[in-house]
Amino acid sequence: MIVGIPKEIKNNENRVAMTPAGVAAMVAAGHEVYVQSTAGDGSAFSDEEYKNSGAILLPTLEEIYKVADMIVKVKEPIAIEYPLIRKNQLIFTYFHFASNRILTDAMIKQEGICLAYETVRMDDDTLPLLIPMSEVAGRMAVQEGAHYLEESEGGKGILLGGVTGVKPAQVLILGGGIVGTNAAQMAAGLGANVTIADINMNRLRYLSYVLPKNVHTLYSSVGNITKMLPYVDLVIGSVLVRGDKTPYLISRKMLNQMKPGTVLVDVAIDQGGCFETSKPTTHSNPIYFVDGILHYAVANIPGAVPRTSTLALTNVTLPYALQLANKGWKKACKENQSLFQGLNIVNGNIVFKPIADLFNLKYKKLVL
Repeated sequence: MIVGIPKEIKNNENRVAMTPAGVAAMVAAGHEVYVQSTAGDGSAFSDEEYKNSGAILLPTLEEIYKVADMIVKVKEPIAIEYPLIRKNQLIFTYFHFASNRILTDAMIKQEGICLAYETVRMDDDTLPLLIPMSEVAGRMAVQEGAHYLEESEGGKGILLGGVTGVKPAQVLILGGGIVGTNAAQMAAGLGANVTIADINMNRLRYLSYVLPKNVHTLYSSVGNITKMLPYVDLVIGSVLVRGDKTPYLISRKMLNQMKPGTVLVDVAIDQGGCFETSKPTTHSNPIYFVDGILHYAVANIPGAVPRTSTLALTNVTLPYALQLANKGWKKACKENQSLFQGLNIVNGNIVFKPIADLFNLKYKKLVL
């Protein structure tokens, strides 16, 4: 199979979909890999490294899309890429269709094969291609939150871990999944007083055993969250509904319960966000204020640490990319139900029901 690795062009997205080592593995399996020139620069992988791994370099985005049977990316295609996608061309990337009707309509129109990292699901309901980026995003959420609590950035002027004789910051984490757990570990390690909320009591019980003693668990309800808001300094939204839009856990009205300079970090923004006042931001313009409350809603948080993120992403995507290249997408998805779960749009048809239901579009059950 001919595999294409384009340069990411989303705002400040410096990750690349495959490391030189990943390219070498694809080439060793008998596939041709075309990499756009400078695609790896942001992650500190040079063109020379890709050449030495067996890749063929092409200068433009258009050439990569034209030659490839399978495009492997990090983030969803953006508008200038839409017309480059061909019928039956496989696009393997993070799509997050639930937060983007325009993208959904465009992919239906182009009639490609959209296989989304974020909905590939194992038998135990884990999301293997989302986990490493969720780990990065959870840790980065605390790092960014701590930064924006500084007075010069518009925050309360609070040090997350406090100092001797001064209480640490209060951190509320909504969602006890991979993002939330990593955020709790990071915030606790910095000395904050952390509360992590979830609706799954078994998950909360587990977290109470494994997380440090300065992390407390809370059943997630409107009442419990509302009671905490006057006292919190940093709120991290990390709720995930696989392939569907995230519910709002903090409404516009609830902002009035918080003190000015409180920081909200919405890691769920890729799926629509879990704060009613959230809107996607970028690394070049990451924050805005609503009623005195600072919002950070960057849609590609791991892009800030591209070297780490690219290495972690290739670790998990490469085995699946090899299956798709070795067998073709139909056979690979028929033999591997985890991959099958990743199929969202196929030849102009929505085959992932939550997306069809969300946008009131026609759903077609896929049989391979």
